[in-house]
Amino acid sequence: MRLAKPDRTPTDPATTGGAHAPASLESRLSRTEAIALALSVAWLVLVGGFWALMPGGTSQSGGDALSVVMTVVGIVLPIVMIWVAAVTARTAREMRAEAQALKASVEAMRSAWLNQNQARSGQNVEKKLDEIAQAARQTETAIATFTSRRDVQATQPSADRKAALAMPRPSPPGEDQPALALGTPADALANPVSVADFVRAMNFPDNAEDRDGFRALRRALEDRTMAKLIRAAQDVLNLLAQDGIYMDDLKPDRARPELWRRFAQGERGREVAALGGVRDRSSLALTAGRMRNDTIFRDAAHHFLRQFDKTFAEFEKNASDQEVAELAETRTARAFMLLGRVTGTFD
Repeated sequence: MRLAKPDRTPTDPATTGGAHAPASLESRLSRTEAIALALSVAWLVLVGGFWALMPGGTSQSGGDALSVVMTVVGIVLPIVMIWVAAVTARTAREMRAEAQALKASVEAMRSAWLNQNQARSGQNVEKKLDEIAQAARQTETAIATFTSRRDVQATQPSADRKAALAMPRPSPPGEDQPALALGTPADALANPVSVADFVRAMNFPDNAEDRDGFRALRRALEDRTMAKLIRAAQDVLNLLAQDGIYMDDLKPDRARPELWRRFAQGERGREVAALGGVRDRSSLALTAGRMRNDTIFRDAAHHFLRQFDKTFAEFEKNASDQEVAELAETRTARAFMLLGRVTGTFD
C-alpha cells in the first residue's frame, strides 16, 4: 500500500485553503485503514468459524489440490479486494488534495501576475504623464518669458497653411437673434489652425523633447472645436493605457481616403466597415470588456466618438486625400478605429 510522503503534504494555509487540511486528511485515511482492517478481521473470523463448525465427514476431500487452491483463493481474494478498495480511496483523496493545492497555487500566481502588470502599467502611464506635464510647464515658462516672440510659420500666409477645419458660415441677418455690438470676438481674430498642426496635434507629442508636437498641441487647444476632441481623446487614451493598450502597438489596416470621406459625409454600414481596421484580438477583447463593465469608460468612449465624428466632418471638407491618410495614422484616429469597431460604429 502506497503511503503519502510527509514532505509532499501542503502545509501552507495560503495554498491549501487552511492549516487544518493535512490533519483532517490524515484522520480520514486512518478511518479508511481501520475500516479495511476491521473487515479483514471479520472475514477471517467468519472463515475460522466456518471451518470450526464444518462437519468432520466433509474433510475427506482436503487432500485434493484443486480444492486447496480454491479454498485459499476464496479466503484471500475478499481480503485483497478490501485493501484494494481502501488504497484506491486513499489515492483518490490524495489526488483531490493535491489538485486543490495546485489550483490554489495557480490562482495565487495569477493574482500576483495581474497585480504586477497593473502596477507596472500604472507606473508607465504616470511616468509618461509626469514627463508631458513637466514639458508643458517648461513650455509655458518659455512662452511667458518670450511674450514678444511670434510663431513665424503660423503668421506667414501660405497655400500650405490652409485651415484644418472649414470655417462656419455666418448666419444671415434676422435669423435666430441679432448680434450684439460687443466688438470682434477673439476667435475671429486668431489665425486658423493649419492642417499640418491639426494632424500633429491629433498624434500628441512623442516625448518631452517633441517641441513641434507641443507647439501644434498648443495651437490646436486654442480652437474650441479641436480642444474638445483633444481632451476627449486624451481621456480615452489614458483609460486604455490602464489596460496596457497603447496606440503605438496597434497596426490597423489602412483604408482608402475615399472611405473616410464617405464616412464623414454620413455613410454607414458595410460600405465603410474597412475603417475598423484594428485586428488585435487582445486589445479588442479588453476594450469590449471595459465597455461592458466600466460606465465611466463607456461614457468617455461615446463622447470621444461623437467629437471625432463631428470634427472630422469639418476637416474632410478642407483636407486632401494625402492629409486624410496622414490623419488616419495618428494615435487619435487609431483610438477611433478601435472604439468604433467595438461599439459597432462601422456595422
